[in-house]
Amino acid sequence: MIGLVFSGQGAQYSGMGKSLCQCSPAAKAIFDMAETIRPGTAEQCFTGSKEELTETRNTQPCMYCVEVAAAAALRERGVEADALAGFSLGEISALAWSGAVSLEDGFRLVARRGELMQKASEEAESGMVAVMKLSPEQVEELCRGFQQVYPVNYNCPGQIVVSGAAAEMEAVKAAVKAAKGRAVPLAVRGAFHSPFMATAAEGLAEYLKGQTFQAPRMPLYSNYTATPYEGDPNGGAFAELLSRQVVNPVRWQTIVENMIAAGVDTFIEAGPGKTLCGLIKKINKEVLTLRVEDEDSLNETVAALNGAE
Repeated sequence: MIGLVFSGQGAQYSGMGKSLCQCSPAAKAIFDMAETIRPGTAEQCFTGSKEELTETRNTQPCMYCVEVAAAAALRERGVEADALAGFSLGEISALAWSGAVSLEDGFRLVARRGELMQKASEEAESGMVAVMKLSPEQVEELCRGFQQVYPVNYNCPGQIVVSGAAAEMEAVKAAVKAAKGRAVPLAVRGAFHSPFMATAAEGLAEYLKGQTFQAPRMPLYSNYTATPYEGDPNGGAFAELLSRQVVNPVRWQTIVENMIAAGVDTFIEAGPGKTLCGLIKKINKEVLTLRVEDEDSLNETVAALNGAE
């Protein structure tokens, strides 16, 4: 079984998606769609500066385009997924690819999400740090020693990301070092998946009141519950999962473990970089990890899948 997983914020880079757009008509159609809704998105992906692409309001719609374009290029080459998940903003890409919302509505949603999260970030100086070599319990205990620091991304064994007030981050890094761990600041602007995003979650919940959902065509895993979406799509359950996700931890390790337990043995990361492939390998060394972010990786992944048949 193939699990298609969509990248999270922080993996963006200038030039992302250009090769896919040039080699795949299906991928190009995604960028063309985005241009009709948010003109300039393709140019930001292809030539945007690091500074421009680090702005959350730009990062999220740009990442969505590259991720969905990668999925479209795979489908064009005959590769279909059996289950879907996405890391943070990648969950919106997964949501749209599942058919729960249209690709156009998914793009509008992620653009609005990016705007709301940027606004929330600007309301307080905050940031995120990846903590390595410590257990979840150690990181949780460490965070309890600070006023506004929270464990937010449970990525894989030995790696948890914390969000918090900028004023406390140097002390957090010192505490991690004292505990014999390692702290790595992330290239994001904001304390995502924490109480710092409360206004963004409220704004997203309000926006989602106007959104109609369909049942996903395949299992779609939630960051908030680490289990597949279920229940009445328009009974409030889907909207609640998406708005709660913004202020709650991403349970990535549990999502991957649950997908493997359900039969997924091949993961394909759709979107910039190979961060998720690395995390998945640390969670389970037995599964096959592949990726698609450009023409070369698309060809390599399709060849690997054909060779595995």
